[in-house]
Amino acid sequence: MIVAFLYCTTERALYHVAMNTSQIFSITSTLAALQWLVLIVLPHWKVTRLLIRYPIVPIILSIVYCSYIGGLFRVKDGGYNSLEQVRTLFSSDGLLLAGWVHYLAFDLLIGFAIMRSAKEKSVSHWLVIPCLILTFVFGPCGFLLYQMIQTVKNGSVGNQQF
Repeated sequence: MIVAFLYCTTERALYHVAMNTSQIFSITSTLAALQWLVLIVLPHWKVTRLLIRYPIVPIILSIVYCSYIGGLFRVKDGGYNSLEQVRTLFSSDGLLLAGWVHYLAFDLLIGFAIMRSAKEKSVSHWLVIPCLILTFVFGPCGFLLYQMIQTVKNGSVGNQQF
């Protein structure tokens, strides 16, 4: 119900400002890239710490996601029960955008968790940088690298908390 409301409300709002999915793709991608840049280059900056504590960018991305995911209910033969159904879902530009924004938001949240964990455990930012870059570009690979770094640092497998 909430997703349907956000979809209808935001779809109308975006129509009035004449933005198409390509423009929103560019804006959301740029917004996420800027957030990653400050995480990597300015980790101790007051604004960076504020953006980690209050995840404004992931919230904005989540609003965009919710506004487009409502289109899921309009795609015939789409679903999550097979690869073919997922392919059908992503044949819609709006749902493809929703999928992309989903990745942007969740990868950023993982990046935030890595930053918080590294600060708490005194992991050098020089070791965290490759994790953040990998998380930005290849999501789970960056998370895995950070887990490996923690394992080596702690000297035991599976004994670290994220």
